[in-house]
Amino acid sequence: MSSSNQLPQARLVTTTHTKDGTSVFASDEQVIPFNPFGPSASSFSSFHSSPFVPVLNTGPPPELAKTLPRCPPSGVIFCTTDIPPKYRTPMHRTLSLDYVVVISGEIVLRLDGDEEKVIGAGEFIVQRGANHEWINRSEEPCRMMVVMVGSEKIVLDDGRELGETVFKKQV
Repeated sequence: MSSSNQLPQARLVTTTHTKDGTSVFASDEQVIPFNPFGPSASSFSSFHSSPFVPVLNTGPPPELAKTLPRCPPSGVIFCTTDIPPKYRTPMHRTLSLDYVVVISGEIVLRLDGDEEKVIGAGEFIVQRGANHEWINRSEEPCRMMVVMVGSEKIVLDDGRELGETVFKKQV
């Protein structure tokens, strides 16, 4: 179990090829969540990342166990985020296009213009560089699966660029 929110650790099955091209399993393992903000805060399980797209399907996978999920500028990352009950993240923006699926629980997606939506298990989000925060107002943990794809900075009509804002502290 993940210590911060009582969700089970993720199981990751990875495939590869033998020298003659036969498909085989490379690994089957439990991924230990990374809790960079402490055991009662949000946690992350990163499964794969590539610094560029298209990706190479040869060579060893990257080591991601103890890293905060950040999308490479021209790449992609695949991970989960677990948000404990009664918890909220700081407002932040990533330089990525994020495909998000709520796997379990529900989460409030709040934008910097004070708009918000409740997204439940089995529902989807396409996040296009929006400044946002995640709020779990429920009594249950929320797990989200995320695929982040590197993107260009958003440039407004007046020429201002909307850059990445990063987590400074959890509240």
